[in-house]
This record gives sequence, C-alpha cells and structure tokens, in this order.
Amino acid sequence: MKHLSLGRAAACLLLAASPLLAVAHGISEADRQRMLDGSYLQYVGLGASHMLTGYDHLLFLFGVVFLLSTFKDVAKFVTVFTIGHCITLIFATYFKITWNYYLIDAIIALSVMYKAFDNNGGFQKYLDMKSPNLLVAVFGFGLLHGFGLSTRLQQLPLGDDPLAMLWRILSFNVGVELGQIAALVVMVSLLAVWRRRASFKRFSYVANLGLFYAGVYLLFMQLHGYQHDTAPDSFRFPAAEHRHAHEDMDSENATDASRNDL
Repeated sequence: MKHLSLGRAAACLLLAASPLLAVAHGISEADRQRMLDGSYLQYVGLGASHMLTGYDHLLFLFGVVFLLSTFKDVAKFVTVFTIGHCITLIFATYFKITWNYYLIDAIIALSVMYKAFDNNGGFQKYLDMKSPNLLVAVFGFGLLHGFGLSTRLQQLPLGDDPLAMLWRILSFNVGVELGQIAALVVMVSLLAVWRRRASFKRFSYVANLGLFYAGVYLLFMQLHGYQHDTAPDSFRFPAAEHRHAHEDMDSENATDASRNDL
C-alpha cells in the first residue's frame, strides 16, 4: 500500500510536469531558417540546446547514473552511452539513414521505462532473473538515442557539400556532448548530495517509479503523434471537420452591438 501511494504521488508529479515533457526535443522552423546562413558554431549551440531540452535523453541518463556512486562508474557508463549515440548520430545522418521519428522516440521512451524497471529490481522481483549486462544495454540504447538525434538533425539544411555536411554533423554532435556534460554535472551533483541523506533509500523507489511513468507518458505521446502523422483523418474529427467546428464556434460567439440599443 505504501508503494501504491508513492506511485500515485509520482503520477501526480508527472501530470504536473507533462506540459514540459510535451515540448521534448524537436527542430523548430526558426532553427531551420537560422541554420540556412549559420556557422558551425550555431550547430554546436543547437546541439547543446537540443540535448538540454531532450527530456527522453535526460530521463534515460538520470536512470543510468541514479545508482552509480563513484566517478569511475559514472564515467564508464556515460562513455559507453556517448560512443553509442555518436556512432549512429554521425553515420546515420551522413548517409541519410532515417525512419519515422515518432516511432524512434517511442522506442527511446521504452529505454526510459527499461532503466527505471531495472533500477527498482524489476528483473529480480517479477522475472526471477538477473539484470541483463548493463554496459551492453547502455551501449545499445546509446545507438538508439543517437538514431533519434539523427532523425531530428536531418530535418535541418545540411547542404550538398559532403565535407561541409560532415563538419555540420560533427559540430552538432559536439554541442550534444556539451549539453550532456552540463546536464550530467547537475544530475550527479544532486544525486551525490541526496545519496548522503536517509531519504534517498526511502524515496529511491518512488523516484524510479516516477521515471517509469514518465517513460509511459512519452511512449503514448509519441504513438499519438505517429497516428496523427500517418492517419490524421482516423480520429473522431478529421482535420477539415475540426477546422469547420472551430469556425462554427467563432460564429456562435460573435455579437451584434447594434442590438443593444432599444
């Protein structure tokens, strides 16, 4: 019952944060236009801001470092994750290998759920088995996260010159790494302080439960986006009907000031 109440509390916190999660990483039209005449430094800045607003990436990283208590372990796992996402970010973008980004982000959401499940001993409690090799899992998820970053980067004008395109990709990747380092410094510092307090053991379960619910939320958000993307007229109100409904509502709200006079 205690875990249930903690789970409800985590769900409430997640719902409160949902407006922030809903704006998870994407490339805006303003960013695309800015890149047309931008320098490599702008790609660095965009990569950093993209990582710092990429809640799915940050949530996964939070799950990875949550139970790591030494700098050596943090460096080891973060390095493996970084190598993984660098490989797919660079090569998939350069060779223009892509997929529907909603589906990729949905799988990335599953990686968040996986790490939270693992942190709470889910494999031992519910599947009666040891956790899969964490280094291998983090590397595999790193490849996946890099592919997700690549699909977003490919929405930008990267040019036709192969060498210039490679430099833009590498600049974006440098920015991603800088953003990741900045986020990790905050995460690891806060966790190091919290780990010294008695509340860490009491609330580590609910923290990872909240992380799991965040992954569930992101999963459904991306699947919903995919359905809108592939079948916009399959919802209750097709796009044209939806627009007309709003127009009708506006006409109902219109007033004729001349009728106020007797």
